Amino acid sequence: MKKLLFVCVAFAASLLFSKNTSAQQAKIGYFDEQQTLSLFPGIARIDTLMGIYRSDSLGVEYNYTYSDYQRRDSIFRKDSLSMPAKARELAIGELNRAKYKLVNWQEYSRQMEEAKLEQLLTPYKQRMFDAMKLVIAEQKYTMVLNESSLSVYGPKPLLDNLSIRVAMKLKLPLPKEVEDAWKAASGGGTSAPTKK
Repeated sequence: MKKLLFVCVAFAASLLFSKNTSAQQAKIGYFDEQQTLSLFPGIARIDTLMGIYRSDSLGVEYNYTYSDYQRRDSIFRKDSLSMPAKARELAIGELNRAKYKLVNWQEYSRQMEEAKLEQLLTPYKQRMFDAMKLVIAEQKYTMVLNESSLSVYGPKPLLDNLSIRVAMKLKLPLPKEVEDAWKAASGGGTSAPTKK
C-alpha cells in the first residue's frame, strides 16, 4: 500500500514538474493598441472628423429632437382634452420617448460618438491586428498581454514589445528614441522608419 502511495505521489510530482517546465518556455509579449494606433499617418484627422460629427450630426439631431418635442408638447397641450383616449395614450408615449432621449442626451451622444469613432478606426485596427497576427506567428509568441497589465515595478523587456514590432511590420515611423533603444536592445537589428 505504501509503495502504491509513493508511486502516486511521484507521478503527481512529475506531472507538476513537467507543467512548470512547459510554462517556463512560454513566450510572452505585450501590446498597447493606442500607442500603435497613434503611429499611423493620418490618424490625427479622426479628431477633426469627430468634431464635425459632433456639430453636424449630433448637434443637428439634438436641435431637431428638442424642437420636435416642443412642437408635440404644444400640440398635445392644445388638443389633449378633445383627443380620444387611445390617441392621448399614443401621444403621451411619443412625448415620453422624446423627453427620455433629451434627458439622457449625454449618454446617448456618448454612445453615438463611440460607435462613430469605432467606425473610423476600424480600417486602422484591421491593418494593425493583421500585422500583429503575422508578428505573433513569426516570433512564436504563446501569449500577448495588454501593456497596462504589466508590473510597473520592473523593467519591461523591450524586444517583447509587440507594439514596436507591429509598427515595424507596417513600416510606420517610430520616434527616434524608440528606434535607438530598439537598435541597442536588438544589437543593431531591424529598424523602422523614424518619425520626424
